[in-house]
Amino acid sequence: MTALLEISDLHGGYGDSDILNGIDLEVRPAEIVTVAGTNGAGKSTLAKAIVGLLPRLRGRIAFRGADLVGRRTEACVQLGIGFVPQVANVFPSLTVAENLQVVSGARDRKARMAELLATFPALAPRLGQRAGSLSGGERQQLAVARALMPRPALLIMDEPTAALSPARVSAAFELIRDLPRLGVAVLLVEQRARQALAISDRGCILDGGKVVMASEAATLLTDGRAAELYLGQARQEAAAAS
Repeated sequence: MTALLEISDLHGGYGDSDILNGIDLEVRPAEIVTVAGTNGAGKSTLAKAIVGLLPRLRGRIAFRGADLVGRRTEACVQLGIGFVPQVANVFPSLTVAENLQVVSGARDRKARMAELLATFPALAPRLGQRAGSLSGGERQQLAVARALMPRPALLIMDEPTAALSPARVSAAFELIRDLPRLGVAVLLVEQRARQALAISDRGCILDGGKVVMASEAATLLTDGRAAELYLGQARQEAAAAS
């Protein structure tokens, strides 16, 4: 299958220091790919690089054949990429409806809002409520719905479960698992590696800004070396779920 997103030999960072040190990665249409790794491995930096938020880059990022290196975030969105950042992913002073309506590039806003409210029914009775007063799970749903308004082909999610209570984490992964049914591929940056890989088609592990392991998600989940790298994280996840 032809790749939707192709990244090759990607380097970049802030100031004089590289955080990404030769990333190779691809995402195919309507699949979920998890990017895992310890803190500081370069996961969030990679997400920002793809959507034009990293100040210094070299290498290749191709989306539907178009080179993204040097493009502004707005141009990436227009090409068909959605982005759900870890923080500041909604406008807290605006209502739920206003958060959806202000998205630039969205066509047929009224019809698109109706489609998304059917997908995220918890938001429907809260259209007039300010986003800042939503629960963590509701706010995350709104952030995803906002990113989906322009009908992207690829959705990049940066640590979507980071601010959620343990009780909300499973629901968040269920939401993400169902996104390809809407015709969107997902690049999922996530610390909860095991849970993320369990809903993914493929995955990769970053270390020192490089891809050190890449495989089918099910293979990574049963790989002894991957388990050893993430034993501490697995314990954290088990503790958070208890």
